[in-house]
Amino acid sequence: MAAVVSDLVDFLNASPTAFHAVDEAKRLLKAAGFEQLSEREEWTGLQPGRKYFFTRNHSAIVAFAIGAKYVAGNGFHIIGAHTDSPCLKLKPVTKITKGGYLEVGVQTYGGGLWYTWFDRDLTIAGRVLVREKKDGVVSYGHKLVRVQEPIMRIPTLAIHLDRTISSEGLKINNQNHLVPVLGTLIKHEMQKLVEGNVPGESSGAENTKHHPLLLQLIAKEANCEVDEICDFELQLCDTQPSVVAGAMKEFIFSGRLDNLCMSFCSLKALVESTSTDHSLDHESGVRMVALFDHEEVGSDSAQGAGSPAMLDALTRITCCFNHSNSKLLEKAIQRSFLVSADMAHALHPNYMEKHEENHQPKLHGGLVIKHNANQRYATNAVTAFIFREIAERLQLPIQDFVVRNDMACGSTIGPILASGVGIRTVDIGAPQLSMHSIREMCAVDDVNYSYEHLKAYFEEFTELDNKVKVDC
Repeated sequence: MAAVVSDLVDFLNASPTAFHAVDEAKRLLKAAGFEQLSEREEWTGLQPGRKYFFTRNHSAIVAFAIGAKYVAGNGFHIIGAHTDSPCLKLKPVTKITKGGYLEVGVQTYGGGLWYTWFDRDLTIAGRVLVREKKDGVVSYGHKLVRVQEPIMRIPTLAIHLDRTISSEGLKINNQNHLVPVLGTLIKHEMQKLVEGNVPGESSGAENTKHHPLLLQLIAKEANCEVDEICDFELQLCDTQPSVVAGAMKEFIFSGRLDNLCMSFCSLKALVESTSTDHSLDHESGVRMVALFDHEEVGSDSAQGAGSPAMLDALTRITCCFNHSNSKLLEKAIQRSFLVSADMAHALHPNYMEKHEENHQPKLHGGLVIKHNANQRYATNAVTAFIFREIAERLQLPIQDFVVRNDMACGSTIGPILASGVGIRTVDIGAPQLSMHSIREMCAVDDVNYSYEHLKAYFEEFTELDNKVKVDC
């Protein structure tokens, strides 16, 4: 199982943004024999026993393997997760010059623990829209970029200038204080005098939006000229790599564990459960992983779980195997099952009162089934039983979580898809600490348990579900 953890760490280090995570997922799927589809084209050649995937906006990806015994109307066995994490994203106009410093304007994305972003060695990553000209023909494409070295920092204010911080705590104004420093104006002006006109300095209107120094860094990574940059979607990210750590090497220290840990384990489970020539011989359903963008901000986008992306996939697959009966999709949905996989809150030793005393998920304790009577999680008794039964068959540990009655409960893509599609859903996740920090932590054992449990879900669900009788 050490290979699973090592592969996860590699995945995390290759995925500073949702765009990079999808790109890495594509690489893993193609290496495992999955064929890429396009949503812009007809899906006329889907075949039982084959494996496919498609991307949307290059920040969401859906992969599926069709059972050899699949017929239209059979169910879909899905794991859903998300590719995004709280971060600081560059504004449309980033150029800020203040107090002799070159600064970069950013906006908060999601509910991050923003104080953890101070005094970190930061860089930028994301995608750039580039104008390309070949043989007199102009085209536009996006390129993924990542500046490897630290180029920015958000410095804290010295305690000598903020004497109340010890008694009143750190108070952050997100507009005024979360502004990274790129460089100093005097150093930039001196460089221009020594080197002559800086590339990009004469780019007119574009230069009023961004520091030429920033554009140079982006253009270098995109392997283009500054004036070929049409637009970009970039974010700040930490330069410290993900690692297996702790005195006994029992933890993973990393950014974006929420939710790239579950995204990777889901992909790994799908790949390994379909890895041999005969893996799908007895499968009558479709095994699927759907990784969405924008969960951290509500999922309401064309590539979020609130979009019809997953339902579109179910519809197109069903219709590809039967064009004449439009009611087969409704039948298929009622035979389907969704595991909404999003990281869970482990018991914190320094804040134990934050957990309900009978529901305290612990590191090394296995996946956590999330419950909420007010449907902030989509789990019910039937879906919880199915997921728990799979764990018991493999003798894997399993835990339960309920938020305290005097605390608000977070949510996931589970209720969105359960209500929007009408699919049976269980909400689960691996336990972690420091959720939404720039640097989070989880346990090595739970990564292994997650992979094994999700892989078993794909392999065991069809047979188990045939034994569960509810709406009879």
